[in-house]
Amino acid sequence: MQQQYIQIGNQDVFNGQYLLAVFKVKGKEGVTVEDIASEVAAESSTGSNVKIKISTPFSESLNAIVYRVDEEQNLAWIAYPWRIFDRGGNVQNIITFLAGNVFGMSSVKVCKLLDVYFPPQMLVQYEGPSYTIDDMRKYLGVEKRPVFGTIVKPKIGLTSSEYAEVCYDFWSGGGDFVKNDEPQADQDFAPFEFMVRDVRLAMDRVEEETGKTKVHSFNISSADFDTMIKRADLIQSIMKPGSYAFLVDGITAGWMAVQTVRRRYPDVFLHFHRAGHGAFTREEAPFGFTVPVLTKFARLAGASGIHTGTAAVGKMAGSPKEDVMAANHALRLFSKGDFFNQVWSEIPGKDMDLVNAIKKEQEGEDYADLGYWRITKKTAPIVSGGLNPTLIGKFLDVIGTQDFITTMGGGVHSHPMGTKAGATAVLQAYEAWKQKIPLEEYALDKEELRAAIEFYGKKKVESTTEADEDKPII
Repeated sequence: MQQQYIQIGNQDVFNGQYLLAVFKVKGKEGVTVEDIASEVAAESSTGSNVKIKISTPFSESLNAIVYRVDEEQNLAWIAYPWRIFDRGGNVQNIITFLAGNVFGMSSVKVCKLLDVYFPPQMLVQYEGPSYTIDDMRKYLGVEKRPVFGTIVKPKIGLTSSEYAEVCYDFWSGGGDFVKNDEPQADQDFAPFEFMVRDVRLAMDRVEEETGKTKVHSFNISSADFDTMIKRADLIQSIMKPGSYAFLVDGITAGWMAVQTVRRRYPDVFLHFHRAGHGAFTREEAPFGFTVPVLTKFARLAGASGIHTGTAAVGKMAGSPKEDVMAANHALRLFSKGDFFNQVWSEIPGKDMDLVNAIKKEQEGEDYADLGYWRITKKTAPIVSGGLNPTLIGKFLDVIGTQDFITTMGGGVHSHPMGTKAGATAVLQAYEAWKQKIPLEEYALDKEELRAAIEFYGKKKVESTTEADEDKPII
């Protein structure tokens, strides 16, 4: 045990000068939680696996502090003086401290970051989101419903003109938002510049026909920052203001890419895709951190939207509780966690203006109506992964908000009548849910929705049957 990192019961950690974290930790058999927690605290702040002889009184004042443990639940609460973090509002630096080396320590058998808390004094150092879903809604003319989007499928392989035609079909069917699939970039069969120009032509055509504005999210993740910026500037030179978002693969491209885009392009919706997150966020993973933690960091970094999961309604792993919690961390001024309640304000919680704002939010007032005064602006949940028109109502019931963007891919493009009908079916399913009319009843005079119900219901039966057939005989 490294006793210098243990201060059980220390109340000073709540004075606003510490980032608080909760880890699930296990060491070798016979090693206490307190002991292994001291090792994690040392490695993730000022120390190493042994006591450092050249420490100074000042360096030791920056030690992480283990201030609480639960031996039965294998939980350790650790406080980090936020003075140790890069003064530039650097999110990757925080993650480098908390999750840089601890997952690789041989003495640690389980190490999962379950929750974090950012004090108001720390939030001041970070920009948070700039362009939000509220700004996108104003551009689209969409109020008090989800922004309905899609991912073009097949994931890759369409030429730029073919890709743009799929965008046109979706928008023609009533959809609002189209995104590149996260691996799409500058492939030889669909050069990036050609793709952007063709999307603009398709968007102009559908806007002239429908009189409604549309948005496309372009993946600008690149091999280097210069190329990323070049792609962003190209998009700005071709597309109309408000008609585009910048997608960054936040895990694989990195937090620096996310924050670079946030700072250079504050008037553009910053779309954080979480490709790769499952390697460390899945509940069964012994190392990593949770989806709610990832979402908190994305909001801190300034993402306008981040994928948060389908709450067990779609095909992706993730519990309803975890995904709802992540959505609340993204959206709310006051969000509850398993261990910490986060107030996304740059002022202390006893300020009466803040108290009243939180009260209004809890009473159901739209977050946009509260204003953004001294508040870290909200990040929109972006959901996809196995949703289709027949599941929209179920997901809305679980997630408890309409303040999100859908990006259904297969659930739109596999529609038996095509992409346009798939988009229309999504909006019809939403209207059925909104009007509290059973889906089958609402679909009686809506052929797109009726076809979707028949097709996706049949596919569900087929997939169940196939799964049963694939089971090994014991």
